[in-house]
Amino acid sequence: MLRRFSLTSRLTAFFTVVAAVVVLGLGWLFLALADQHFAELDRVTLQDKRQLIEEVLANANSAEDAKWRLNESLDHHHGLFASVASASGETLFRSQGFAASPQIQPSSTGSDNDAMLQMWAPDGRELRALRFSVNPKYESTTILDVTIAMDTAHHAQFLAELRMRLMLYAIAATLISGFLGWLAAHHGLSPLHSMRARAAGVSGQQLSERMPVDAVPVEMAELARELNRMLDRLQSDFMRLQDFSSDLAHELRTPISNLLTQTQVTLSNARDAVVYRDILASNAEELQRLARMVSDMLFLAKTERGVNLPHRESFFARHEVQALLEFYEAVAEEKNIRLSAEGDGEILGDQLMFRRAISNLLSNALRHAPEGGEVHVIIANSGQSTEVTVENTGQDIDPQALPRLFDRFFRADPARSRSASDGAGLGLSITKAIAEAHGGTASASSLNGRTRFKLTFPRSE
Repeated sequence: MLRRFSLTSRLTAFFTVVAAVVVLGLGWLFLALADQHFAELDRVTLQDKRQLIEEVLANANSAEDAKWRLNESLDHHHGLFASVASASGETLFRSQGFAASPQIQPSSTGSDNDAMLQMWAPDGRELRALRFSVNPKYESTTILDVTIAMDTAHHAQFLAELRMRLMLYAIAATLISGFLGWLAAHHGLSPLHSMRARAAGVSGQQLSERMPVDAVPVEMAELARELNRMLDRLQSDFMRLQDFSSDLAHELRTPISNLLTQTQVTLSNARDAVVYRDILASNAEELQRLARMVSDMLFLAKTERGVNLPHRESFFARHEVQALLEFYEAVAEEKNIRLSAEGDGEILGDQLMFRRAISNLLSNALRHAPEGGEVHVIIANSGQSTEVTVENTGQDIDPQALPRLFDRFFRADPARSRSASDGAGLGLSITKAIAEAHGGTASASSLNGRTRFKLTFPRSE
């Protein structure tokens, strides 16, 4: 149910509830302090009257004198009630309409501040009462029971009116706070609406749109940066996909066009069996090339989806590299290229995939090394990985082309014509995919007449 409400609505409700709790809490605290203040005022007043009564009785010369003095001192106080009576029931003074109740307990005989005020409600009135005993001067053996009380009606009226006004203020303050909270949330979340509008404009034809990092609050800046990084990755992948589609169409068009043209020319006139055999052999070569290209593309597609290594085992790289050098020895002798290898290291991975990756690098190195040049393989241990570097002499590769060497169908020199020995431009892409499938990396460098391709493979789990 909560998911149906917008973030603005949730924040507004949160601000409203918080404002209501704070205002009501302050109102309750104010009322409690006001009531405590009135109780303290009543205590002070009753203590003053107690001292007054004790002073009157201490100065009275007789019971009649005490009655007269009490009437003069207490009869004109509005809201104050008093009752002074002896143990025998004789009443020296009693306010009109007031009758002391035995429910009121005598206060302690300690200091005035320790006197206990009691709430008493006769005839629907709420009174704060104080009861104590006094020995009059005129008769020290007599103990007078004194009860004094304050009517709290005016305090209750004030508190009721204050409570009503505080309630109205709390309602108004809560509504205003909720409205201000809505304004703050709406304004604070406006960058999200701007980001949503920009995101809505992103499409396959419009990938250059980016989120406004500097124009949003700090809390949203990191989100905007992550969205921009995501858009950068999407744009890069989309551009690679476009380039790949274009390159794939170009690579497939040439052999298909050759097959189609050659077949049409052959069918245009009658040929003898030898010609047909030669033409079919040429077509078979083109078809084999297409089959290898399709197989390589399927392999790359699997590695991008996270292929599992078919046969993971531990082996030594030097043994596999040496076997490949022996395989390519005949090709190297034709160009008078010297092959060599040094070092060794253990690798945990698929042995056949490792051989394919190194074979692609060796084939690439032999193709680009000059006659009389050198191809050198270096195997070294580095932490938890084994590094295999294939190095060949020859012309340096353009630094601008180095980052794209592992791209599909990329050739450092697009203008050169493709010979029969050239591949489809997928060898280095497959090599990188194999290294990454093992959890390693692939990199290239070219400097001072030496080009190096380095692969890293893990040595253990």
